Amino acid sequence: MTGAHPTGLRADASALTALAEFPDTTPRGIAGVIARLVNTGDLAAGERLPTVRELASALGVSPATVSQAWQALSRAGLIESRGRAGSFVRSATSARLAPRMRGMAAPNDPVRLDLSRGTPDPLLLPALGPALSRVSARAETGSYQAEPVIPALASVLAASWPSTVESIMVVDGALDAISRTLEQVVRFGDRVIVESPGFPPFLDLLDVLGAEAVPVRLDEYGMVPDALGRALHRRPVAVLLQPRAQNPTGASMTPARAEELARVIRAASDVDDLVVIEDDHSGLISTEGDVTLGTWLPDRVVHVRSFSKSHGPDLRIAALGGPRELVDRVVARRMLGPGWTSRMLQTILLDLLTEGASIDAVAEARRQYYTRQRALGDALRARGVPVAPADGINLWVPVLSERSALVQLAAAGIRVAAGTPFLAASDSADAANGSRSRPGGDFVRVTVGVLRDGTDEVADALATAAHHLAAGGY
Repeated sequence: MTGAHPTGLRADASALTALAEFPDTTPRGIAGVIARLVNTGDLAAGERLPTVRELASALGVSPATVSQAWQALSRAGLIESRGRAGSFVRSATSARLAPRMRGMAAPNDPVRLDLSRGTPDPLLLPALGPALSRVSARAETGSYQAEPVIPALASVLAASWPSTVESIMVVDGALDAISRTLEQVVRFGDRVIVESPGFPPFLDLLDVLGAEAVPVRLDEYGMVPDALGRALHRRPVAVLLQPRAQNPTGASMTPARAEELARVIRAASDVDDLVVIEDDHSGLISTEGDVTLGTWLPDRVVHVRSFSKSHGPDLRIAALGGPRELVDRVVARRMLGPGWTSRMLQTILLDLLTEGASIDAVAEARRQYYTRQRALGDALRARGVPVAPADGINLWVPVLSERSALVQLAAAGIRVAAGTPFLAASDSADAANGSRSRPGGDFVRVTVGVLRDGTDEVADALATAAHHLAAGGY
């Protein structure tokens, strides 16, 4: 049947309803039928869909119901709106990055100083040579069903974990851990609470899963308890947060804030199965102490600790700890894919976590990042830019206009990350429409961790860009 209908024929609601039955006319059911037609090719790339009102009339439902289905399909990347021209099946793309990750990616054109990438300073990573020299020259895995974590590393991780957990496993980076956990707890149409602003790949992940992101605002200590309480009324299945060095704001929770958030979750009704997923992505370079809601909610918290910022992104290693039943489900699913993280890489990480010179190198990196954060933050505040104190390697800088700031900084040879990809859908829509009322106004993210010198010069450029509003109002 693929290709049997010319492009545009499906703009007629009757043709679409003749092509497929809609036994479930909820937003999820309608979206599911359209998704299957797109995936099978019965709705080809570029085909125009019926209007919301036309399909609503044909199915005997409200336009709001179809609109919600269209929004879910758009978030999942299957259809796109072209304004008055209508909604169309999205054309296949060869882009290797999800939409918000593409928004974060740096262009290929060179700049004098790239502060956009969110990566650690390579000069502050511990040397790998000594650890590599101590790794066995041969692979030692004797079984595909062996324990996925080498015992010595499991012991070191358990001893350093911020709370007692039933099970710890090793995966291929923090996003791997979070993606696999979300896949176990989120179904199409579910709601997940996220930080606002938050980490763009989290929002991309939720779009792929067909989930709705419910943004919760932050203060200097992370999620605001009252705002979390209100969001819990929407009956989410998960809360996704970063307890330390939050990306992009650099906010870190205190134990008192973590306990308060745990109390709000425990007091909420109708969220008995809610899972809290914590991304401790900065781990050992954070200047704030270990903190987790798992201290108070051990049966529903999955804590993820990444070693990318402290030991190098290319190691691709993170640890995941939480309730055994949920961790076992993640392990079982992973065994049907990559199986386990290379035990040679695990041995390298074990060496880096226990060898004196490597421990000292990470401690020095933590000190350097703290110094760089404080220096740029102080310099910006002295120039009238109200940045909040931050932990980790990133700084969230308020500007009058995001686009104008990016242009101004590029002219000065400096690249920073646009703030829009860090916003959930509702906030992003406000940004796209030029709204000045979205929470917090415009921002850019600056990776302070790679700023080795020239702090005053960068502060001057950032302050000028922050206060500048380009001609035309953007």
